[in-house]
Amino acid sequence: MSIPKVSRAAVLTEHGAPLEVQELPVPQELEPGALLVKIEAATVCGSDLHLWDGSLAGSQALNLPVIPGHEMVGSVVAIGPDADRDTFGRPLVEGDRICFTHASCNQCDHCRLDNQPTLCTNRQYYMFTTCARPPYLVGGFAEYCYVFPNSGRVKVPDEVPTEWASAASCALRTVVHSFDRIGRLNPWETVVIQGSGPLGLFATALADHLGAGRIITIGAPEDRLKIATKFGATDVISIEQVPNPQDRVDAVRERLGGRGADLVFEFSGARSAFTEGLGMIKEGGRYMVTGQIDGPGKEVPVRPGFITRQQLTIMGTWSGHIAEYHKALQFMRVTRDRYDFGALVPNRYSLEEATEALTRMRAQLDIKPVLVPHAKQPKAPA
Repeated sequence: MSIPKVSRAAVLTEHGAPLEVQELPVPQELEPGALLVKIEAATVCGSDLHLWDGSLAGSQALNLPVIPGHEMVGSVVAIGPDADRDTFGRPLVEGDRICFTHASCNQCDHCRLDNQPTLCTNRQYYMFTTCARPPYLVGGFAEYCYVFPNSGRVKVPDEVPTEWASAASCALRTVVHSFDRIGRLNPWETVVIQGSGPLGLFATALADHLGAGRIITIGAPEDRLKIATKFGATDVISIEQVPNPQDRVDAVRERLGGRGADLVFEFSGARSAFTEGLGMIKEGGRYMVTGQIDGPGKEVPVRPGFITRQQLTIMGTWSGHIAEYHKALQFMRVTRDRYDFGALVPNRYSLEEATEALTRMRAQLDIKPVLVPHAKQPKAPA
């Protein structure tokens, strides 16, 4: 397959400004272990919004210009030396669809001793790495992308549509990572899901699949809560109808007979969600915090003695590695007839419409927009 000389990409040159469609060089030679892929679909993540508006600067160093996008599916165009298999040993050939991870160094203590490569101190990130120097194509909002030599990669099962797999490569794999870290979910346990965005909806489906006894999903707008119900939520609480945080805490406890939930998952990203979630946990319960980002203005008041007295287990999850990508895709494969994951990714956008896709996601008009970089005509909704 011939390799093009240039690739179009939607580039962030200034926070808050419209993305610029530029032509960038396509690497003609690949390092050992590297791949070149044609981006078939790139779904917009909440992190892309925070990258765009600049709020991610508090938690991640940025050197503009960058290409947003870190959840995507690419079809293999070129294979570097020793890169002809995915991480799980399956052969890769041109045309295969893959999802791929940020690149951990495999040398630091987090990688080698702690088995927590998402905390790698030398990690190469898509969407955070400048596109002003080689290998240039280091984000999903582009026609082509360079797969770093140390990036994990996994073939997409034939049964999983490309748009679904793209959403699985960040939102769902992060949810899978969160469930893995928090520990076993038992069928007699109650679960609260804070947030009805992509993370919260995927988490609702996974909690249902794993057999949670009762699932309460909290969020808005109403159409997302309807999806949550279809995904297995036994109860939903609208933050529009119940706008006061303490009233939501009371609503959860009322539904659970005055007790808190066994597990609470924070997937909303709302600044006040952490303290609100603490009030929803039973004594001795578990709290997984995944949706929060760091930075100025994100501080919230917490009484540490409450955590002590209630004997709570509180954990956090950051990103995901190749095992979570694999599990996420397999979850989609085996449950594709149970959950309509297509309801999360209904609308398509061209690269020229990337800013519109971001704007619509911020306005909650789209749950997860899909960029189709090779689209010749706009595909955005009317």
